[in-house]
Amino acid sequence: MVLIKEFRIVMPISLEEYETAQSYMVLKMQQQNTTSTEGIEVLENRPFENEAYGKGHYTSKVYRLQSKAPAWLKKIAPAQALVMQEEAWNAYPKCKSVLKCPHFSKFQLTIESVHRADNGCSENVHGLSKEQLAARQVECIDISFPGKDGWSYLVGRCSVDFSNFKSARTGRGPLLKGWQDSCKPVMTAYKLMTIDAPYWGFGRQLEQAMLAGERALFLESHRHCFAWIDRWYGMTLQQIYELEQQNDSMLDEQRLAKPTLMIGNEHFNGASLDSEGIYSKA
Repeated sequence: MVLIKEFRIVMPISLEEYETAQSYMVLKMQQQNTTSTEGIEVLENRPFENEAYGKGHYTSKVYRLQSKAPAWLKKIAPAQALVMQEEAWNAYPKCKSVLKCPHFSKFQLTIESVHRADNGCSENVHGLSKEQLAARQVECIDISFPGKDGWSYLVGRCSVDFSNFKSARTGRGPLLKGWQDSCKPVMTAYKLMTIDAPYWGFGRQLEQAMLAGERALFLESHRHCFAWIDRWYGMTLQQIYELEQQNDSMLDEQRLAKPTLMIGNEHFNGASLDSEGIYSKA
């Protein structure tokens, strides 16, 4: 059975600011989680254009984060199999990413993101059918509370106390009880996760592990977004892009060796845009 869950993350920033904030956050967390033996490798990073959605950005990445995999998964899979490969199409305010694990060829995790200038009150931003809505679970994530589970520490826990935090450059904060209903500006990232792990015996465990891991990543990454507001505020997307290029070069030099790809290169040349890109229907 395919698991469908929607996370809603309300942010005390504008819809326009979020694009910069998210790009900066991804860059910094990529730096923090990459070493000579593990981390994230960018295979491709280029613009794309589509008649329906206009201009966007395509990336393909390899995630080597074996040390962060659950203990039970390490027992049934070799270390080299615990590699995730991702294709992402960013046509902000709509984005989509598809993650696969070559060792478990039937597994697929899809995240479709829609961003709106509201406080999480929109009920069907992804245009789901009645059947999908009936199967969908919805959870609102409050960034004012830090994660307390092990996954939050693994993905990079943000330790800032937002009940006392105030941005020096924007004056925003602190985030007190009910802040989502009173803060301005405000926007929400609606992230729809679809997990398909059709494996007898451990498929359910794999689904729950990925669900918990992604939830922690959503929480901590968005906490970092706001905690770093005085760093990214006022930056342009071009400045972020230049930092990304510098970062990719630095991380390439840092690695001892590149991972061996387990999927053919045709999966990473953008050819799958129509069948698996942001334009496909859920």
